[in-house]
Amino acid sequence: MIENEEKLRQLALQVRNWGRWGPDDELGTLNFITPDKVAAACRLVRDGKVFALGIPLQRHGPQSGTRQRFNPIHAMFRDGGDQPRDAAAVVEMQGYGGADDWIVMPLQCATQWDSLAHVFYEGKMYNGYDAALVTSSGAAKNSIDKTKDKIVGRGVLLDVARYKGVPALEPGYAITVEDLEGTAAAQGVEVQRGDLLLIRTGHMARYLEKGDWKYFDLDAAPGVSVYTAPWMHAKEIAAVASDTYAVEVRPSELPPFRSPFHICAIPNMGLTLGEIFYLEELAADCAADGRYAFLLVAPPLPVTHAVGTPINPYAIK
Repeated sequence: MIENEEKLRQLALQVRNWGRWGPDDELGTLNFITPDKVAAACRLVRDGKVFALGIPLQRHGPQSGTRQRFNPIHAMFRDGGDQPRDAAAVVEMQGYGGADDWIVMPLQCATQWDSLAHVFYEGKMYNGYDAALVTSSGAAKNSIDKTKDKIVGRGVLLDVARYKGVPALEPGYAITVEDLEGTAAAQGVEVQRGDLLLIRTGHMARYLEKGDWKYFDLDAAPGVSVYTAPWMHAKEIAAVASDTYAVEVRPSELPPFRSPFHICAIPNMGLTLGEIFYLEELAADCAADGRYAFLLVAPPLPVTHAVGTPINPYAIK
């Protein structure tokens, strides 16, 4: 276990970006998305095809209650039954009526981004900010609303499952640098600085096909190896997301750390992570036309001081 602790520390320091964009930075690798990168990504749109990558916000979802996360609860507080029925009331309301609803949910219960305040390492978050800056009132630094106009650019899908010739990677399979580079080469796409990288494992499709999310958040799952962190650092990608619960492989490669890739990526590299992305329709279309790069528009909800947010990203081709 001490050996694993040292391995993780070496990786974390190897990819650390603290101070790279100044002492006050709260964006991390999203700084790689420049106006020129956004403009170039817009030119990738040819056919006007839009792929929504968010899962439905509903009670039937991937959360089992672990870490107190539950699925969205939606209800009406004004509906058609509340409309006036007697003649005098209808006249008074001038025939007007309406409906309103509300939703209660953890901000990381569905397709979502983790902010750079989501994970701490050795008492610090990204750029050396103290973990104590995240209080019961929220995150004073690195909150998700700081990225409200930043997560748009060139999306690249690496369909590792299709590259491996399987519907889905096996649970517990650790995606290697060789897998990522082999997939990119086979697809004829180059991972570039500022890319928003989407990695398909096929894992989500298992649960969608059986119509049951049970244990999606607890089961072993394929995902990126912690040892891919230096590659992502060298490639200078802006963010990475996947169709799994945690992006990284489960169980952990470096126990007792549950999420060693998260530790390297979020508090050290400043890499924004996206989880529970629905990639099946996009992957099928990319395989059909051979185009694995597209415009990705994935803004967070600008929740002040939040450490994550649900999203419905658009891949546009």
